[in-house]
Amino acid sequence: MRTLTRKKTQVESWTSMEHETRELLDMIELALAEEDRSVEEDIRKATRRLWSRFERQESSLLLSGEYDDRNALCALHAGAGGTESQDWASILLRMYIRWAERQGYEAEVLDMSEGDEAGFKSAYLFVKGDNAYGYLRGERGVHRLVRLSPFDSDHARHTSFALVEVLPEAEAQLDLEIPADELRIDTFRSSGPGGQHMQKSSSAVRITHLPTGIVSSCQSQRSQHQNKEVAMRILYSRILEVQRKEKEEARAKLKGERVDAAWGNQIRSYVLHPYKLVKDHRTGYESSAAEAVLDGELDEFIDSYLRSKVGEA
Repeated sequence: MRTLTRKKTQVESWTSMEHETRELLDMIELALAEEDRSVEEDIRKATRRLWSRFERQESSLLLSGEYDDRNALCALHAGAGGTESQDWASILLRMYIRWAERQGYEAEVLDMSEGDEAGFKSAYLFVKGDNAYGYLRGERGVHRLVRLSPFDSDHARHTSFALVEVLPEAEAQLDLEIPADELRIDTFRSSGPGGQHMQKSSSAVRITHLPTGIVSSCQSQRSQHQNKEVAMRILYSRILEVQRKEKEEARAKLKGERVDAAWGNQIRSYVLHPYKLVKDHRTGYESSAAEAVLDGELDEFIDSYLRSKVGEA
């Protein structure tokens, strides 16, 4: 039913644009016939709006992966470098939240391991919306930041790294059926900031999938039940991602560039000093509007990545 609804929406969108295009052409023809230039600016504005819709709809046609229409679970991990990298990870988290808001998506931080002074060590962001995974899957990999450090009294230039993983949301029972005896559930006391109840009671949850050894945990929610629910969502998505990769290897083809969770795979650099530039090393696309990109203007990078994968086996 979800797939049917999505396809109906796509057809309705193309039909609507076709109708608007015909109306716009009629308006242009009438203006030319009557030599009326008063509507010229209105026609220009309508054309720009229509072209923007067309480009967005055209990009959605590039989403043909098995899970591209799913919600996305983004795991962000600070690299080596302590406070610098932890702060960089928090900047990336804000960037993805702002991007999601621009798309009309819902964005929720499910779990976060606080940093020592600033930022965080790791965090899970859930992005809910049509094709969220399809658009974000190209963001997986290592992101590099070059800037003057706000944490260095000498304001020296620092390079920081953060790893982004993007997982499709798994639908329990539909995608996976995990017997209870394959799970080990441990509870422990929450660490880091939080109320007295969170720190004194064993509300944090760690779940281990015994056959694969995959572990997920959550300690940011208010109750053990909520932490268990979030940890299970993360676990299901991680197992689904493992299965997705296994399918790719078995078919010997990729549904988008595979970037393993390793620090050697740097996909994008964000340079804030001595000049401003954001460059994607896979597509070559770059932008000098670094602040805008970090404020969530990622569409051009996402589109260039999707277009670069067209025709790949």
